[in-house]
Amino acid sequence: MARVVVDVMPKPEILDPQGKAVLGALPRLGFDLVTDVRQGKRFELQVDGEITAEVLADIDRVAETLLSNPVIEDYEVHVEDHSVSEVAHEAGRA
Repeated sequence: MARVVVDVMPKPEILDPQGKAVLGALPRLGFDLVTDVRQGKRFELQVDGEITAEVLADIDRVAETLLSNPVIEDYEVHVEDHSVSEVAHEAGRA
């Protein structure tokens, strides 16, 4: 069993009020090193069997249609417990 992670973030040109709220709170808590915050979502999907290019293509469709709003968000799919470069190469992405 493998874990596929989908990270979803607002596109750079989209305002991120939650990230700005966190950024505003940090100095009040004594954290002065952070200069910007963007808040996103992380989804961890358990997948039975081998991670193939076909499985990654299915996960990509899930990410695009359900887990993200492609108009205002970007997403990345990556595999934990496997070499990401190996899987990306198998998927024809490398």
